[in-house]
Amino acid sequence: MPDLKILIVDDSPTMRRILVNTVIKAGYLSIKEAEDGKDALAKMMAGKFDLLMTDWNMPNMSGLELVEAVRADANFKGIPILMVTTRNLKEDIVNAIKSGVNGYIIKPFDAKTLNAKINEIMK
Repeated sequence: MPDLKILIVDDSPTMRRILVNTVIKAGYLSIKEAEDGKDALAKMMAGKFDLLMTDWNMPNMSGLELVEAVRADANFKGIPILMVTTRNLKEDIVNAIKSGVNGYIIKPFDAKTLNAKINEIMK
C-alpha cells in the first residue's frame, strides 16, 4: 500500500483525532491536520497531498467552500476529496458531488466504511 499524504480537515479536535487514528490503523502514516478550510488551503499551498478529507460544517471556510476553492485551483484539481460530515440530506450529497467531492461519508462511521471509501476513491 503506497503511503498517501492525507490532509484531514475538521473544526473538532476530537473528530480529527478519530479520523487520524482510523487512517493510521488502516496503514496510512503521513497525515496532517487542519481546523478549517482556510487552514487547509494554507497547508495545501505549503505541501503536496494525495488525499483531502474534510468536514462540511466549519467556521471561517466551510468544507464545501474548501472543495470549491480546491477544484478552482489548477494545482489541486486532481486531488481526491472525501467529505466526512453529519449532513445526510440527499440535496447536500448532490451539492457536494456537483462541487467535486469524490466520496461522501456520513458521521458516525466505522473504520471499515472509511477504509473502503479511501480505497475506492484512490483507484
